[in-house]
Amino acid sequence: QVQLVESGGGLVQAGGSLRLSCVASGSILSINAMGWYRQAPGNERELVAVSSSGGSTNYADSVKGRFTIFRDNAKNTVYLQMNSLKPEDTAVYHCNARGKLIVNTGAADFTSWGQGIQVTVSS
Repeated sequence: QVQLVESGGGLVQAGGSLRLSCVASGSILSINAMGWYRQAPGNERELVAVSSSGGSTNYADSVKGRFTIFRDNAKNTVYLQMNSLKPEDTAVYHCNARGKLIVNTGAADFTSWGQGIQVTVSS
């Protein structure tokens, strides 16, 4: 199986910055995409940013120009640099990874989620 562990959340004032990290571990053969989602109380989980293995990235309109996603493929790690934070960015942020893992019969697709990490932006 594949485990994802997030770090870097916390409390910050509006206009401040935070960097989230997510490390994937386990019997990983390859990772096709890693990304970040968030869920605020009473809201559905939404995509924040995703980075694909080919280097392409995709962002939610609400974070474009403020957030940057980047990966260290050698460390199976994805980062989310969050600048100019706003109170509406307050949410639990979840890491997601998709790829292939090693199994007895060869390889199998996987999709894994981290437990989530709280980001709170005060006004």
